[in-house]
Amino acid sequence: MKIAHFSDLHYSPENLDEADRCFAFAVDDALNRCMDVAIISGDSTDHRLDAHAPALNRLAKNIHRLTLRMPVLMLQGTFSHEPPGTLRNFALMGTNHPVFIAERVQQVSLLDGQFFESAGPVFNEGELASVLKLGADVVFTCLPTVNKGQLAAAVGAKDAATGLEAVLGDYLAAAGRINQQLRAAGIRTVGVSHGTVNGCTTEHGVTMAGFDHEFSLGALFEAECDAFMLGHIHKTQQWERGGRVVAYPGSIGRFHYGEEGDKGYLMWDVEAGDARAELVPTPSRQTICVDFDGPPDMETLAAIAADANDKFVRVRWQVDEEHRQSVDRDAIATLFARSAGLKVEARILPVVRSRSQGISLEATVDRKIERWAEHANVDAAPLVERFQLLESGFVEAIAAAVLAGLEAEPATADESGLTADIPVSEVQADPVGTLDDLAMPDATVEVTQAVQTSWLDSDLFAA
Repeated sequence: MKIAHFSDLHYSPENLDEADRCFAFAVDDALNRCMDVAIISGDSTDHRLDAHAPALNRLAKNIHRLTLRMPVLMLQGTFSHEPPGTLRNFALMGTNHPVFIAERVQQVSLLDGQFFESAGPVFNEGELASVLKLGADVVFTCLPTVNKGQLAAAVGAKDAATGLEAVLGDYLAAAGRINQQLRAAGIRTVGVSHGTVNGCTTEHGVTMAGFDHEFSLGALFEAECDAFMLGHIHKTQQWERGGRVVAYPGSIGRFHYGEEGDKGYLMWDVEAGDARAELVPTPSRQTICVDFDGPPDMETLAAIAADANDKFVRVRWQVDEEHRQSVDRDAIATLFARSAGLKVEARILPVVRSRSQGISLEATVDRKIERWAEHANVDAAPLVERFQLLESGFVEAIAAAVLAGLEAEPATADESGLTADIPVSEVQADPVGTLDDLAMPDATVEVTQAVQTSWLDSDLFAA
């Protein structure tokens, strides 16, 4: 039996072009290969869609096309992507073949193009006897997304976070006992579910390891299914044990930057006791991701832009806060003007200033200045000298010393008899360096005897 396994279509207004291009290609390919059954293992939509949304209409058309040639089984995916009840309308779109919507935990047999579902989570004795007697082309063990609220009510809120894997493992073991009997009778068995396998890899290369994932590989193989078809993880991957295979097809298209590997659907060949899966790549969009530790290198970007026509490009960089204006975003946009899309992401590193270590432990201000000078890599002696002078000297003495320094270089008169400007650089530094600290490179100061006399005679100076 040839089974076309699609997953994570994520139809939405934002993803419409990518999702429909890739899924339409996959549907055409499955029809051309004369597949026997189509499986969609969750997340057909990306979020709640209005009835008049073009994305919903395009998805419905492709489901309708599949039903012209083969039965279709659609599994309930993540509730935030597929609100409960969303898939029920697709059951009305079957033409030559039906569309079965798996919204609850159950087993479903397919015989002569018709689906027959169990009343409970697995076939009871009567239902199993009927399937074994009449036969079936394939039996599906359906495990849609589990409502964790219902799980918490059943096992308690304390155990709900980590107890999901154990609960699902118990169900898969129970289904495995049924599937063993079916496989012994020569009936194909297929599991269909939506969730995370502990230890799988995401489309960004991250290993999913923890206690809150739905499945372990051991539990999935205990279901005794010839093929176990999964959804939810966007990277294709598979595991094999004794001829039986567990696999993700990954998402049908590339919906995020930085996703690794090809996108597509899985073409399964399933027999009792043996299964094989092969990825059929779809024409997903090509993306280029460029990351810089500092400001972007325009020469590097120019070289990349030469081969970025009709591709989606993301450029990321990080710069210090004071250099954030040094990056020319318009120039980057011009380089990639012929790309299908450009996304720029700048990470601004804030300037963090911290107190010099150990200053608060010093007992005197002199030692605090010396400690600061150590961290700032400057000479502490002039600073300490000036501080001591400010701390112990009298205002009159400091001012007199400043004026004495000025009088040592008297102003020179020009031909008009007026005093000439004396550059600050030519004035002898006073003992406390007051003029050196205040002077600007090209500033000048006019020093005249009259001004000096007015300072000395004024009450303000004496004060």
